[in-house]
Amino acid sequence: MFLHIGGDVVIPIKDIIAILDIETTTISKDTKEFLKIAEEEGFIESISDDLPKSFIITESDKKSKIYLSPISSVTLHKRTNFVSDISGI
Repeated sequence: MFLHIGGDVVIPIKDIIAILDIETTTISKDTKEFLKIAEEEGFIESISDDLPKSFIITESDKKSKIYLSPISSVTLHKRTNFVSDISGI
């Protein structure tokens, strides 16, 4: 199953490590440093020009990628539960 995270981007749910809210997690100095290093090393991909509300940490084929999404972490989480619910039918 796939998750639409904004723009024209969908990612496999099995590749998702975490879906995090930007506003609440970037209060931490450690999270800010993590995102700064990830950006410097080219691991971050911005989905749209809109202000990001969440970031999604993924891993596929032992390669990590972080997506900045304009969709809230709550909405993305609800979408993953919806996909899980319909796949169980």
